[in-house]
Formats: sequence, C-alpha cells, structure tokens
Amino acid sequence: MKSQKRPFQKGIINHCYQRSKDGGLLFYSYSDYLVWFTIVCTVARRYNVTILALCPMPDHVHKSVVASSVKELSDFMRDCSSLYALRFNHECKTEGPVFEARFGSAPKYGSKNGRTNLMYVWNNPVERQLTDKAEDYRWNFLAYAASDHPFSKKLIIRKAGKAMRKAVAEVKAQFKMGLPMTHTQLKRLFNTLTNEECQQLTDHIITTYNVIDYDTALSFFNSYDDLLKAVHSTTSKDHDINEDFIGKTDAHYLKMTSVIMRELKLNDIHDILAMSPDEKFDAFQILRKHSDAMGEQIAKFLHMKFVKL
Repeated sequence: MKSQKRPFQKGIINHCYQRSKDGGLLFYSYSDYLVWFTIVCTVARRYNVTILALCPMPDHVHKSVVASSVKELSDFMRDCSSLYALRFNHECKTEGPVFEARFGSAPKYGSKNGRTNLMYVWNNPVERQLTDKAEDYRWNFLAYAASDHPFSKKLIIRKAGKAMRKAVAEVKAQFKMGLPMTHTQLKRLFNTLTNEECQQLTDHIITTYNVIDYDTALSFFNSYDDLLKAVHSTTSKDHDINEDFIGKTDAHYLKMTSVIMRELKLNDIHDILAMSPDEKFDAFQILRKHSDAMGEQIAKFLHMKFVKL
C-alpha cells in the first residue's frame, strides 16, 4: 500500500498541526513554551523556512509556514518535534515519543484562504477560552508584531540589576551560538529574578529568537489594526484540519497546575509525569475534588489512559 502523498505547494502558506502522542499535555509552564519557541525559531533559520504564525496550545501546536519543498517542510517539523521531545523527556524524567509520528498539513491556496488560516491559528486560545482576545495570549506571539515587550515593562539594560544583566548576557550568548534555551537554563535564570523581571526576561527571549515574518503576515490585512479587527470579528474554522477538543475550555489545565502544586507540594509541575500509576490515581482524585475539569481532561493533564464507565 502506497503512503499518502503530503499536500504541498511551494511558496504558499502550509498549515501544520501536530498533537501529542498519547493525547496528554505538551506544555505545563513558561519554560516549556520558551524551550519550544526557541527550538522552532532556531530550526526555522537552519532550513530557511518562513514562519507567519505560531500557536502552541496545551496539547497540540499550530504553525503557518512557507517552505520551498516537501522535504524542507518535513525536515523542519521533524527537527522541531524531536528536539522538543528530547528536552521534554529530560525535564519530565520520561522517555519515548512525545508527538504523533505524522503531522497534519494543509496548503492554503490564495490570499483569502491564507488570511483565514492566520486568523484561525491566532484565535485558537480564544476558542479554548484561554483569553478574551487573541493578542492577549502570549504564546501565539501576535502581540510581538506591535511591541518587543508587550507583557512587561521595557527592559533598560543599564538600569537593570546584576542578575538580570547576567541573564540577558546568557540569552545573547546562547542565541549567538545558534542554540535554543533549555529548561535547566531557564529555571536557573528565573530563580534569580523578581516576578516583574521574569516577565521582562520572557519578553526579551521571545524578541531575541523571534523569526516570525510579521510583515508578510500583515500584508494579508494591510495593517496591524486591520488584522486585530478581523481576528476579533471571526471564529474561523479550518476544515482541512480535524481538531478534537475535550471540554469547553483549556483554562482548566492552568487551574489544575495550581491545585496539584499546592496539594502535593511539588517543586516542579513536571514531576507529575514521573509518578507511579498509584500516585497518578491519587492525583486524579485530588483534581476531581478541587477542579471543575472533566475526567478526560484530568487524564490528559496526568498523561493517563481514560476509560469511560
């Protein structure tokens, strides 16, 4: 039986979509999102892939990219996935595949379909009730089209404290070496900073690594203001990508993180993935009691198999 040929057309937007292997969460913390983002940007530079939009969601990721060939696109997606899986497994003390082996992709022919796709990607967090407006979700990186520090006070290095200056220097060195940030680095750096400085460093890392081609993305809408008006007035669907959502909102995952950290007194949320089956069962019962999440969402959070009774 021949494998199905991947739909592709050179020079147009390809919407790439990828789920986790077991249906569980991919992102639990700022460090997860930053590690993933810096990997994607580093690999995009390596393959000369143009990125117009990104949106990592708790259990899946969206990328709107332009590549010169199927091989370039596939190599880009493979390296992004394998590098993040390596870092994620190391952080969670787990092993094995993290993403589904085959990613979904759909070419978007014409400016109308391209525009609709971009709105769909940016609006994913609104659809899942993570934010009221697309630009308020840090991890679709839309707000960075208008500012290099949309979620923090402007960082002025000469006025920054010693720990912040050291953190900025380390980020710069890592970037210049063509390397993404690691969980270990991020935890060490953030542990030396105040909450306000952590927000500044997060914006700084995103701005330093960011390869999103906002000029091309904005050309579908004429201006950033027009883009926001279009995004705010639509609930776009992508009929080429089959998204299966559990429950009405992904906000439960944020609440579950707070609950489990508090109730189990964990030092790191990633520790839940290294728990034994019995420990996960106990955690499941705690989350049943202290959150409004569906059982299937709790199972996704804990990377457990869920059996409906």
